Amino acid sequence: MTDRAGVLVLAATPIGRPDDAPPRLAGELAGADVVAAEDTRRLKRLTTDLDVTLTGRVVSYFEGNEAGRTPQLLEALLAGDRVLLVTDAGMPSVSDPGYRLVAAAVEAGIEVTAVPGPSAVLTALAVSGLPVDRFCFEGFLPRKAGERGRRLAALAEERRTMVFFEAPHRTAAALAALAEAFGPDRPAAVCRELTKTHEEVRRGPLGELVEWAADGIRGEVTLVVQGAEDRPAVPHDPALWRELVSANEGDGMTPKDAIREVAQRAGVPKREVYDAVVGRR
Repeated sequence: MTDRAGVLVLAATPIGRPDDAPPRLAGELAGADVVAAEDTRRLKRLTTDLDVTLTGRVVSYFEGNEAGRTPQLLEALLAGDRVLLVTDAGMPSVSDPGYRLVAAAVEAGIEVTAVPGPSAVLTALAVSGLPVDRFCFEGFLPRKAGERGRRLAALAEERRTMVFFEAPHRTAAALAALAEAFGPDRPAAVCRELTKTHEEVRRGPLGELVEWAADGIRGEVTLVVQGAEDRPAVPHDPALWRELVSANEGDGMTPKDAIREVAQRAGVPKREVYDAVVGRR
């Protein structure tokens, strides 16, 4: 133990092009007593790209060892070390390892700071063409269909623009689930390979994006979805539900989408609106 306080530094790393690295990153890498990296092989490539020689100790810090490694890094911090945390891309702890260590450092009274830089969340939001005045980041959707459906049902009335991460092989299923929960006309954007050679931003209604993604998608994916319209709530009145469903169908909605929209506004399960409508047809 030493009287010199350690410092935990969270350092953003490029999400694509190495020359997008923040200017401070090279100096922090070279001067850290300990560098904790999500993937030490990718760290090696990064230091080569930046022409940096590491002088500190390098340790792995990834999802599989995060819980066990955190006490060791906290011990280094308490001993006065400057610990630099880097993940594969973007800012540590944002859907990447880091939260446990930050929480432990804060609890122990250790200074926590950051090297700001690239972020897939903010980059996708900025280029999506969707409202950016208010937004929320939802991370990765659950892999299982039932859990994913419940998560999205809870977000059906979210007014803020939503940002999600998704694996390329699950993107088509995620878009289909989003269209099911929010309706096929909800504006969205699929941001693929941001800042990389094959960067692509596909914008359009969720229904169109489902068709576009049907053949498969490659590369890192960030999804941006516009929030729900600020529509008046609907009272618990089955007769009114039937009228509104009929009006929605008159506007071109499918019966399924018409029922879902009314259920969302009424704050009730779709089955209740369905029973009210089908019972009178």
